[in-house]
Amino acid sequence: MSVGRAALVGALLVAAVVVQVSVLTPLVPTGVAPDVVLVVVVAVGLCAGAADGAVAGFVGGLLLDAAPPSDHLLGQWALALTVVGFLAGTVDRGSRPSWFSDAVTVAASAFVGTSLFALSGLALDQPGVAASSVLGVVALATVYDVVLGLAVVPAVRALLARLEPTPRVRW
Repeated sequence: MSVGRAALVGALLVAAVVVQVSVLTPLVPTGVAPDVVLVVVVAVGLCAGAADGAVAGFVGGLLLDAAPPSDHLLGQWALALTVVGFLAGTVDRGSRPSWFSDAVTVAASAFVGTSLFALSGLALDQPGVAASSVLGVVALATVYDVVLGLAVVPAVRALLARLEPTPRVRW
């Protein structure tokens, strides 16, 4: 990843953390907010590959773990988003992207990332995390993330492509 692309991804992750923590969390009455950072990590993974997606996931997860209203252990989101970024980066990027493939990738990534975060909370015996409520939270978070991903993934893809356009290969 070039320095310019890394700086852009870093700025996107910081902006996503700020939007997620300060804007979306107070607006959502259910207590489950859309994961803007997760969707940005998925978009980076789709555009840049598995290694860059994993690095973006780790950095975004650490930023999210360190955000002020944190009620979990440092590193839980970093672990979950590293896995999400890596898995999103393994999706075949050779075909033309479509809104349907983006939505399916975001849905699968949201399910895996939120489940991994919740299961790590259960394994660490965190207060407030109950096995009975995990499935409902994961389902609601996945729906929120798919809706958010329909706008965020194409925007991030366009920003990254504008910064470093792919060369056209001619016969």
